[in-house]
Amino acid sequence: MQAIVAEKGNQAQKLAAPFKHKKRGHYIEISPCDTFPQGAFLTWCSGHLFEMVGPDELNPQYKKWKLDTLPIIPETFKYKVIKEKAKRYQAVKEVLLNPKVKEIIAAGDPGREGELIVELVIRQSGVKKPVKRVWAQSLEKKAVKRAFENLFDIEETRPLYFEALARSHADWLVGMNMSRAYTLLIQQNGGGRSVYSAGRVQTPTLAMIVNREKEILSFESKPFYEVIGQFRFENKVFEGKYQTEDNESRLFQKEIAEKIKEETSGKEARIEKVKKETKKEPPPQFFKLSTLQETANKIFKFSAKRTLDLAQSLYEKSLISYPRTNSEFISEEEARSFPQFLQQVKQLEPYRDIASNIQRDVMKDRRYVNAKKVTDHYAIIPTENVPSLHELSADERKIYDLIVKRVIAAHYYPAEFYHTLIVTRVETHLFYTKGKQMIKEGWRSTLQKSQKKDERDVYLPVLQENETGLCARSEVKEGKTTPPKRYTEGELISSMANAGRKIEDQQLKAVLKETRGLGEEATRAGIIERLKALSYIRQEKHRIIPTEKAFILVEAVNGTVLASAELTARWEQRLSEIGQGKADAKAFIDNAKKLSDKLVKDAINNSSSWDISESTEALDNRENSVSLGQCPKCGAGVVDKTKLYGCSAYNKNGCDFIVSKRLLGKKISETNIKKLLSSGKTNLIKGFKGKSEFNAYLTWKEKSQGTITFQFEKQKRKQHVN
Repeated sequence: MQAIVAEKGNQAQKLAAPFKHKKRGHYIEISPCDTFPQGAFLTWCSGHLFEMVGPDELNPQYKKWKLDTLPIIPETFKYKVIKEKAKRYQAVKEVLLNPKVKEIIAAGDPGREGELIVELVIRQSGVKKPVKRVWAQSLEKKAVKRAFENLFDIEETRPLYFEALARSHADWLVGMNMSRAYTLLIQQNGGGRSVYSAGRVQTPTLAMIVNREKEILSFESKPFYEVIGQFRFENKVFEGKYQTEDNESRLFQKEIAEKIKEETSGKEARIEKVKKETKKEPPPQFFKLSTLQETANKIFKFSAKRTLDLAQSLYEKSLISYPRTNSEFISEEEARSFPQFLQQVKQLEPYRDIASNIQRDVMKDRRYVNAKKVTDHYAIIPTENVPSLHELSADERKIYDLIVKRVIAAHYYPAEFYHTLIVTRVETHLFYTKGKQMIKEGWRSTLQKSQKKDERDVYLPVLQENETGLCARSEVKEGKTTPPKRYTEGELISSMANAGRKIEDQQLKAVLKETRGLGEEATRAGIIERLKALSYIRQEKHRIIPTEKAFILVEAVNGTVLASAELTARWEQRLSEIGQGKADAKAFIDNAKKLSDKLVKDAINNSSSWDISESTEALDNRENSVSLGQCPKCGAGVVDKTKLYGCSAYNKNGCDFIVSKRLLGKKISETNIKKLLSSGKTNLIKGFKGKSEFNAYLTWKEKSQGTITFQFEKQKRKQHVN
């Protein structure tokens, strides 16, 4: 008999679905069949059941953070059962130890993390039985059955286990040592009492966000001027924009723009050039996780984590293929399922028309079907299990809709546009006019109206070269340069995926391109969520804003490998080789130990040159510019500090004025903080939860030792709250 170990409960149910089975408490029993002649026990983990033992558990001397105990380099890395998952581990272990079980099938998600989760449990249980591996790209019944009929020997996929182990051990070494080192050193340099977490992927990601913010803060808006010519060629009227010989339309000296206006207004105009060409726009490629996250963020404002969670839910319902993929391609085997899928999906109202009017077969199109570009996983596509849409939540339906329409769109011809460029000469000056008309809608007919904003036709009159007319009037339009925008989560995911473009080392640049940049497709959402949890970033109107804490850390790591994508590039190159069985995991971890030692020493040596106050000066100016009011203690601005409202001058004068954003179960709004700062008293806030629920005002008075107090409704007694 075989024991199958799945990664999660939902996954286990789907793996059992193609076979006759019965739930038996903490496991599922599969009846004897062609695939399992003696039957099988199917049990499951609950994600990771083990975690690495922390430094203070390895040695009590590490409990207190001290520079002289760094770096912490354990001889061996130890694991312990996650406390909350002890019962689940015992349930899995019981199945593995069952004397009826002669062989184990590892059935984690098809990737290095799924390999680690299941194999770690098998190893920690002490079981010594043969192990096979099932690799199911989809949890649809046919795909699951086919996967079980084509098991791998565990030795074929075990390099992925060593890759995952090497990554986690090396990240533990760098993250734990550098977090302690930078926390202690920043505190010594006047950076407050916060704990500063650093890591191989999260820190260069944070540096990207902070560097963008620095660009915004240092940006000086400048006025610019554009000259617009209004042309009349008999009954043909159009406009053109002046451009320099360098194809620049913006002029930064008003007098030059005014001079061009004077030299062209009312003057004869001649058509210097007419260029007409047809351009084709192919349908977009299939989704990989990062492009799905970017698209969902742009259209629905979903966070990267929200999109991943929804896609994972659809996968566990057998509706889409494995979502944690970095591939945009499928093989011919997956493409063969499309005709049946299209027949089924056109029964659903939203897809009836577009699925009934497909224009071509994608089987021979290498833009979509290319087995050579499919590695561990293929692109995210729908399975043949087409659901009733009412069975999905509103947000699941949105993600499913994106994936379905992306596949349908691939079955359409490219959209075709007619582009026209007219260059008009007036005296010595050239004006450029561009037009665009759609000839064939092609795949764009699958888009919603809200996604077709860029399809508006710009019609131009028919003109011939050397045709003459009149520049009836020129005018100068004034504008202002604008700073770069802060990242949205979707844009940050894209930038992480494309990190390394500025790396000069061409080999490293190629590695980052091959490994898809910073982090993995599956981990980028988690990195962003971790930066939020660590109070390094906050969001405002779907844009990411770095906090003061982020500026301080990035100032400290500036110029080190922790601030760039270089370390990730080198590591991912070697990790990939470990996963392919071409490199040794132990050698990689030994190098990570040496690197940790060097990074700690470099941080200590460089800390004397850090100027934390200077690094946050521009930030202070930014925070004061969005001040909620005047600090009642020192007069500086009070600003939003993610989890609380606090004085922006804390780093300068140590002012400790703060108000928590949540008091006794009630959220304190910006409106009430502004009123408190301006008048000393908020509006009546209802629903505070003490021994019993009550309503009260928050007040500030110097007589109460400079603290915020409750003023109870219909009562005079007061209670200090900070």
